[in-house]
Amino acid sequence: MKASDIMTRDVKTVTPDATIEEAVNLLLSIRASGLPVVDDNGRLVGIVSETDFLHRVEIGTAKRRPRLIEFLLGPGEVAEAYVMSHSRKVGDVMTRDVVTVAANASLNEIVAVMEKRKVKRVPVVTGDELVGLVTRSDVLRAFTAARPSAPAPLDDQAILDRLMAELNAQGFASPRALDVTVDRGVVTLTGEIFDERQRPALTVAAENIPGVTKVIDHLVWIEPFSGMTLDKTGMI
Repeated sequence: MKASDIMTRDVKTVTPDATIEEAVNLLLSIRASGLPVVDDNGRLVGIVSETDFLHRVEIGTAKRRPRLIEFLLGPGEVAEAYVMSHSRKVGDVMTRDVVTVAANASLNEIVAVMEKRKVKRVPVVTGDELVGLVTRSDVLRAFTAARPSAPAPLDDQAILDRLMAELNAQGFASPRALDVTVDRGVVTLTGEIFDERQRPALTVAAENIPGVTKVIDHLVWIEPFSGMTLDKTGMI
């Protein structure tokens, strides 16, 4: 799946000369948290988000540090904060260093960008021209669209084979330390684990197999240092 498959194409934008009031009203009307900023030729020049409007003089939230801190920071930092809280133009408060993706970027690439840059939206560009926008909501919709139809349930032996193959592939638990049985779709997990986080992972691995109706947990956790053994109830 690519950016072009999930992106919003009819993207609402503002120009750098738009007023802060215009941008805020547009955000509220479309119920968005950010807007791409484009020039008269449709080229992406920045992005503005609700975060840029949190510290504003109009609502009494402008940042003002103690004089000593302002002196240590220097006039540049103070001037920059003043512009962010007092300017009436989007171009003065927008983020200019905007991370973008191409239309053929994979969903993996898009998610990696969102995580690394801690952003909720990624503009999609062809050259400098804005052609779309991918938001976290678009990624969630892609998840819904990608879910396959329910597969046919497997028989008991096939369930066991599938579970063992999954454990071998993922590596979070050794099949040799487990005794797994399947009876009419009910998976019983018996054996030893050495980290409590293995318990839910084993259950999830079993539950995801078509035909599994229930998972019974008889796993015993062995504390690595003391050798103490506990079951899922915390009893020895």
